[in-house]
Amino acid sequence: MHIDQLDYDLPGRLIAQEPPPERDQSRLLVVRRGGPPPADHHFHDLPALLDPGDLLVLNDTRVLPARLVGRRARSGGRWEGLFLREQADGAWELLSQTRGRLMTGETILVDPESPSSGDAASPLRLCLVGKTPSGRWLGRPGEGGAVALLARYGRTPLPPYIRKGRGGPADRERYQTVYAREAGAVAAPTAGLHFTPRLFDALDQRGVGRAFVTLHVGAGTFQPVTAEDVTQHHVQPEWGEVPAAAAEAVAACRARGKRVVAVGTTSVRVLETAALASGDGPLRPWSGWTDLTIGPPFSFRTVDALVTNFHLPRSSLLLLTAAFAGLEMMQAAYKVAVEREYRFYSYGDAMLIL
Repeated sequence: MHIDQLDYDLPGRLIAQEPPPERDQSRLLVVRRGGPPPADHHFHDLPALLDPGDLLVLNDTRVLPARLVGRRARSGGRWEGLFLREQADGAWELLSQTRGRLMTGETILVDPESPSSGDAASPLRLCLVGKTPSGRWLGRPGEGGAVALLARYGRTPLPPYIRKGRGGPADRERYQTVYAREAGAVAAPTAGLHFTPRLFDALDQRGVGRAFVTLHVGAGTFQPVTAEDVTQHHVQPEWGEVPAAAAEAVAACRARGKRVVAVGTTSVRVLETAALASGDGPLRPWSGWTDLTIGPPFSFRTVDALVTNFHLPRSSLLLLTAAFAGLEMMQAAYKVAVEREYRFYSYGDAMLIL
């Protein structure tokens, strides 16, 4: 499969810059594999589109306020960074952007997004202590764990196509699913942004079950596919978990002959990783790092249906969608979505593939 097959034209006006006023009021394009043409719905129609006994599997990762803004202590020059993860020794792995060349031993002063009188006098000090083998900077904070420090000094890590990555206070809540609980992602599992408590109530009344897995979304998920032969692209490892409760819920869904509906490509990746690790038997609990890259052809062992947002051209997310829907059907669905002016990307609309 050639990379050009993952390309499409998108008018800039269709890239959503704000979320809808109500999460479940977003539009939902329903695509039935081998069935009728794509149909227009709204996300709050989801209970009627699923059957009693179906199982939704959702990614409960919580987005860290991972975007950092500050200055170089030596020169005062502006610095921006993205926290990726905390290493075992407490050092932070960072993407970093500034003018000029950074040096090992430099100190970065990180300012809080909305400083109080106390915070204004005490920025977070990050000492650059070296680089990873892949060339990312390692910064060591003076004291405290990453989650607590990021809560005080970090900002919402909006992707660059939304307001050039500059989020505001409202994005802390909206760029987060209502069921997020396991802190560790640097980007949202965006298919889950459309769910609301009232929608979950309606799904409960319909008899649709739900289970939770975790995949901490990293920057590698959004790394463009640059290889002309897409089989040469590999997603960077991300940590995930399929707990026992989720594995049991999937097995019960299978036993009653109903569908496992993955909410988002991240849920697909962690479920299919666990399925491969489980061998020929039923899905077993799993946790660890996964670099599973899904593209055509791929034999899905666990997922029967998929809720997903509309993804960037030439992305691993679009590659996975093509594997699940079929390349031609995916291309046709995206053409319809553009013609009908659906809203694209993280704050945009969604698609249900059955």
